[in-house]
Amino acid sequence: MTPKVARFLAEQQPATPCLVLDVDRVAEKFRALRESLPLAAIYYAVKANPAPPILERLVGLGSSFDAASIEEIDLCLAAGARPAALSFGNTIKKVSAIRRAFAAGVSLYAFDSAEELEKLAEHAPGSRVYCRIMVENAGADWPLSRKFGTTVESARELMLRAGDLGLDPYGLSFHVGSQQTDTASYEAAIGKVAMLFTDLREAGVNLRMVNLGGGFPVRYRDEVPGIDAFGNAIMGAMTRHFGNALPEMLVEPGRFIVGDAGVVSAEVVLVSKRSKTDPVRWVYLDIGRFGGLAETEGEAIKYRITTPHDGTETGPVAIAGPTCDGADIMYERSNYRLPLALRGGDRVELLATGAYVTTYASQRFNGFAPLAEHYI
Repeated sequence: MTPKVARFLAEQQPATPCLVLDVDRVAEKFRALRESLPLAAIYYAVKANPAPPILERLVGLGSSFDAASIEEIDLCLAAGARPAALSFGNTIKKVSAIRRAFAAGVSLYAFDSAEELEKLAEHAPGSRVYCRIMVENAGADWPLSRKFGTTVESARELMLRAGDLGLDPYGLSFHVGSQQTDTASYEAAIGKVAMLFTDLREAGVNLRMVNLGGGFPVRYRDEVPGIDAFGNAIMGAMTRHFGNALPEMLVEPGRFIVGDAGVVSAEVVLVSKRSKTDPVRWVYLDIGRFGGLAETEGEAIKYRITTPHDGTETGPVAIAGPTCDGADIMYERSNYRLPLALRGGDRVELLATGAYVTTYASQRFNGFAPLAEHYI
């Protein structure tokens, strides 16, 4: 929690649940990534948090943007981003969205199938395209490998086909999974993509770019490697595989840029036991999986939680949301312990919740309004 956020919470006592996010911290993280990977163009993954104050600050810092939808493209343009600074990075796009993006001047598109490539050729003629490769997501708390990407063999055929369709076969991309904590995953993926890159160049394809995706982690309950460790691993692997002929490099950070800039302030609704002999207390908050904490599915992302009673004796807890739905349980197996003094009405803070929270919030499930947002 940054001093600005702590001061805002102490002085304003905003109604819960709410997100309070320090936009200055976003700028700090952007600069840290730029220092660690100075040769890479940064395309902020808008889906992590598309709030206009964030986009406007990043535009001012010279960021580019990875958009997952035409709506995100519209948000970026409204924040002052140039169309040339946008990548339509979702490999699954409606024809209407492609047409609108192309008409707006967007010229960079991702794909991972022949069907998507043909749509781009018809509705965004002459555009630069890059093919997403499937890579291992070992080490990622939030894997992405099953839904996206294609095989190396298929990617080779598709990139050769792209030129025949009148598109510009610009590059290759991969994603090692969100909240990736193992630098070796980037090294392995770079090696895999580099072989295909070389093969296509030798086949006459004018490839110029490797998109390294995102995945850079933030600290939740456990320590994670610093961004310098990822920068060193990535540049070491790129140099080993490409030598002095480095291609253009893109990265698509989302969580790393905004994650630890934000804090969710919540209220404890109820603390109860199922039986007198059960040591586990159930702690119900006024925010849950349907209120924005969707990444607690499978207890994948484990947020740190602070309380007014920190430093006192603790005991085991299960933590759930307020809705009348049995799936609205965040943590039951992850060995969370909270103070025995915790009571209904206490305020608690969930740290590093600036990414993938506000946009996951449901629209009034059980009548609960989406959490409020404060950007300071």
